[in-house]
Amino acid sequence: MLLQPALASSATGHPIRHVFLILLENEDYALTFGESTQDPYLSRTLPAKGAMLRQYYGTGHQSLDNYISLLSGQPSSPQSEADCPSFNDFQMSSMNPQGLAVGDGCVYPASVPTLANQLQSAKFSWKGYMEDMGNDPARESATCGHPPLNEIDHTHQAEAPSNAVPLGDQYASRHDPFVYFHAILDTPACAQRVVNLKRLSADLRSLATTPNFAFITPNLCHDGHDGDGSGTAGRGCVNGEPGGLASADKFLRHWVPKILASPAYQHDGLLIITFDESNFATLARSRDPVTGGNVLTATYTGEACCAQQTGPNVVRPVTHASVGNNALTFQIVLSGVGGDRVGAVLLSPRIRPGTVSDVPYNHYALLRSLEDLFGLPYLGYAGQSGLASLGPDVFGPP
Repeated sequence: MLLQPALASSATGHPIRHVFLILLENEDYALTFGESTQDPYLSRTLPAKGAMLRQYYGTGHQSLDNYISLLSGQPSSPQSEADCPSFNDFQMSSMNPQGLAVGDGCVYPASVPTLANQLQSAKFSWKGYMEDMGNDPARESATCGHPPLNEIDHTHQAEAPSNAVPLGDQYASRHDPFVYFHAILDTPACAQRVVNLKRLSADLRSLATTPNFAFITPNLCHDGHDGDGSGTAGRGCVNGEPGGLASADKFLRHWVPKILASPAYQHDGLLIITFDESNFATLARSRDPVTGGNVLTATYTGEACCAQQTGPNVVRPVTHASVGNNALTFQIVLSGVGGDRVGAVLLSPRIRPGTVSDVPYNHYALLRSLEDLFGLPYLGYAGQSGLASLGPDVFGPP
């Protein structure tokens, strides 16, 4: 497979060979890059230094299915779009002609490959950097951290600082896609390459120690998932930080300059910052005819781009089971197939500062683009006919 001309070389004359991906959580494009005053670094400073993708979309709701799509091209399953409250094996009945696993569950069998497996086979290096992973060793390991197979995932809740765990533990397995594939999980590479974020600073010191692909996951506060950024009592993160876009912006202010100053980025680098999905939903209250309690229903539009399909495992619309008690229950309705518009910011020596693109992209398109960069075949829906790959709209003419 030949590389696209626009992707073939950086401004330094070298092919792009070091990609850094920071995935944030649950913010709508209109808020992140328009209405919010909490994230000036992400919304204004960084786009001025690189490219703004205004039509970038998530591929599902809630979180985990987006991470899985980005790493493997696999679409949602009923359990993955419910964020896999239990770390269950994926029960696969077949693999369809598009390379999509048919079935339901969370942890895909070893026959389902990922971008990490592709890179390793092609002699490229990769690492996942997970903030807080292993802070509480009783909950998960500091490398390849995950719940016991087919048991409840206790990382769904952030752990507040305590005498036993002074820093707290806000790592979430569902934001670490590497541990959802036996093709990674059952190999030595998982413990060697899925590590705590603290390792990134040392790895950035030289070209030789920086992986070709670095997947960076902030903790539940710094990715914007928890808290609302206001810092008001009871609405922040478990460690007292404000959360929301304010904490995400602070995280970026700390790590982005480190990445941009690294020899690997300056030699042949690309930094991508985006979100898994939008959290925009319409809310409606109703009365449960059996219990008489209130029901709060959140309906996600599921806006998509790029002729995205649902895949073989889910249907739309669908209502997820209610959770709560007799007084108030909460349910989620997924209307469309997508994860709504979130936007993305890209920085590279190859990108002209202030570039703006309105070409539609989603997580499958990003996976396709990464595979193009490294000369790899397309996985799953990354191979969808007509799907765009990052090109002259971002990198300029060859």
